[in-house]
Amino acid sequence: MAEPEFTATGVRIGKGLRSLTRAGQVRISDGRLELLTSYGGTIDSAPLQAVRASRPWFGSEDRAVADLGGKRYVLTLGEHDPAPGESGPPAARRFLDAVRRAAGRNG
Repeated sequence: MAEPEFTATGVRIGKGLRSLTRAGQVRISDGRLELLTSYGGTIDSAPLQAVRASRPWFGSEDRAVADLGGKRYVLTLGEHDPAPGESGPPAARRFLDAVRRAAGRNG
């Protein structure tokens, strides 16, 4: 198995107003986006060609919306990034960039 192109832990994953996990994982690897529980169980998975990711119309910088084959998830990624003492883009922006790069889309 190849090294993941993007991984984030401690991610709050929600569907609508319902929280599915408060400490989940998001991983992009081998052309797939995977949403995982804190124990590594799969919440949902889809090939990147079937994934649409964007910023929500409202909300903070640490949120992203991912549509996996028609199922919409709200991801809160920013609690642990950037690492202490380091500067860098918020995790939500890094996630959106990783989805575009891995899917072969520009910008």
